[in-house]
Amino acid sequence: MRNNSSDETIKRNYIMKYLHLIKEYEQVKRNEHEHFRYVQDFYKFYDTDRRAFLKYYNRYKQSGKHDSLLPLKRGPKYASRTPLAYIENKVLELRRKGCNRYDIHFLLSEKLKKYTPSPSGIYNICKRHGLNRLKPEHKANRRRIIKEKAGELAHIDTHTLSKCQIKGETKARHLLCVVDSCTRIAWVEAIADKKALTVMFAVFRSFNFIAQRYNIRFAEVLTDNGPEFGTKESGSKEDHPFERFLIEMGIRHRYTRPYRPQTNGKAERFWRSIEEDLLQDYVFESVEELEDELLKYIIYYNEHRPHQGINGKTPQQLNDICPRIT
Repeated sequence: MRNNSSDETIKRNYIMKYLHLIKEYEQVKRNEHEHFRYVQDFYKFYDTDRRAFLKYYNRYKQSGKHDSLLPLKRGPKYASRTPLAYIENKVLELRRKGCNRYDIHFLLSEKLKKYTPSPSGIYNICKRHGLNRLKPEHKANRRRIIKEKAGELAHIDTHTLSKCQIKGETKARHLLCVVDSCTRIAWVEAIADKKALTVMFAVFRSFNFIAQRYNIRFAEVLTDNGPEFGTKESGSKEDHPFERFLIEMGIRHRYTRPYRPQTNGKAERFWRSIEEDLLQDYVFESVEELEDELLKYIIYYNEHRPHQGINGKTPQQLNDICPRIT
């Protein structure tokens, strides 16, 4: 009983406060207030937000009821228009497949559009059902890009070198890599900039080298959403050098999820390897020396270096026994 009485007292005080504010506000609007000339002075004196006050003021004027001055429980607007159980079940289904909250948000956004719960909302759903920490069986279901044939998918990415990587250079240069998803056969090109045309020719040279030396031709490529790699908008693809190159070659273009470099993990892992094996703490005398060392390294990487991700084989050893796309 004491709790109910306390609640009623709080409500009554809240209503009385707003009724007093409304009375003074209307006096200011009629230029009859003895202290405030402008409504801005009124808001500042009572330390109230204009939008919040007007929301309750208009609500009270429309209904004429004191209860309309009480704050209502807030909630997401889509809650009244979409089946929450469906959304929650979809979140839990994807979580059990090993997706994190950002993956789930991205995967649901294509279908749910503006009704997609935020990453923090997804986390709260998972926490409510005890799935905020994945169990071992759920970790085993994590989404991975697994290809069983050489040439099914090429991971393509760029990497910016330090300005002091090449002696006497004041402009940062870049590397571009192409990595076969199945065999891990790779190629890397040094490029002066990341313009779309430069990237297109670098990929063209990389594809030629991989086709001639390792007999791999690609059906799909995976890149991030950088401008050098094009756009998802189908209407402007033919005007973009890299996109047009893929169209002419009959190669499908896939894109990584926004803000998820892990999606292109094989390329990211390649950058880590080349950084540790070749680039770290080394200054090249010239661009020509850099290109020469890159060629030597890529032969070593493909043909002599055991790869942990393919059970200790070299990429060439796996490539020799791996089926190809038809």
